[in-house]
Parts: sequence; structure tokens; C-alpha cells
Amino acid sequence: MWGSRRDRDRSGVICIACGESLPREDAREYDKEGDRWSRRDKEFEYLCKECYRNLSHQPRGELEALLVDVEAAAGGDSQEAYVEAYQREVDRRYGEAEADAEDTEGRRD
Repeated sequence: MWGSRRDRDRSGVICIACGESLPREDAREYDKEGDRWSRRDKEFEYLCKECYRNLSHQPRGELEALLVDVEAAAGGDSQEAYVEAYQREVDRRYGEAEADAEDTEGRRD
């Protein structure tokens, strides 16, 4: 017979947001792919309850895939390289932000 869920994992985990170490049973699972119900071949990250409450639970759309692609393009050199790669990729996928801002400003007049 299978044991209860409470008995499965008594190990400690670390909150990816604040760095607090806590028992697994007191943490919330975080799946960067946004599908925590699909469990096959996944390693979950964890959040403490306070950080989980502060987390936006709105749909992320393509955000995680975008961030993974940007990380690969930036090559892990520096934070500045990452931000530049992020801006280039956002402009490529969704259009340039300045052009959108000018279009919006023009409509207000």
C-alpha cells in the first residue's frame, strides 16, 4: 500500500525567491513551465509560503521559453549581456518598444 503524501518527502528545500531553508512539507512547488500537474521527468523548485503568496499567479504565456532562449543567446557572460540579449529578442519577437510607444503617444493627440 502507498504511504500518505505527508510521509513521502521529509527532506529540506531552499526557497528560490528568498533563499530560506525549510522542510519540504512547508514549501510550495514551483514549475517554471507552468504545469506542475505534469510530473514525469521533472525536478521542481520550491518557494516558501510567504514568497508563494507574493508570486503573481497570472498566466506567463511564452515568458519562460523567452528567458531560456535569452540565457542561451547571452552565453552567461554578464547581467548586462543578458539584458541586452533580452531586449533584442523581445524586439525581434514582438516589435520594438520605442515604435509601439510612439504609436501610442500619437493616438493620444
